[in-house]
Amino acid sequence: MDTTQLLKGVLDLAVLAVLRDEDGYGYDILRRLRAAGLDEVGDASVYGTLRRLFQSGFLTTYVVPSEEGPHRKYYSLNAAGRDQLNRSTKVWREFASTMDTLLDDRGMAA
Repeated sequence: MDTTQLLKGVLDLAVLAVLRDEDGYGYDILRRLRAAGLDEVGDASVYGTLRRLFQSGFLTTYVVPSEEGPHRKYYSLNAAGRDQLNRSTKVWREFASTMDTLLDDRGMAA
């Protein structure tokens, strides 16, 4: 199965989840997603997702000076973003449960 197609559908949720407990800048968020096991996530996809989530009102940003190069734009989950994370988490869990049931019924689950 091509996991890149699955990833496209859940990247918003993954980014919101990564920002739940700690703000982050673009590369840091990408690194955390990969460390969590989403190895195939692309740089451009993450940066595009951050822009889209910000424009949708789910994230706030602030700039932190860096001694090792250009300033870094940090992203933070705001109240609307936390609400979206909660809604999306519920949808994901219901969907995953449905798929687990479907696969179990067909005798294909591990």
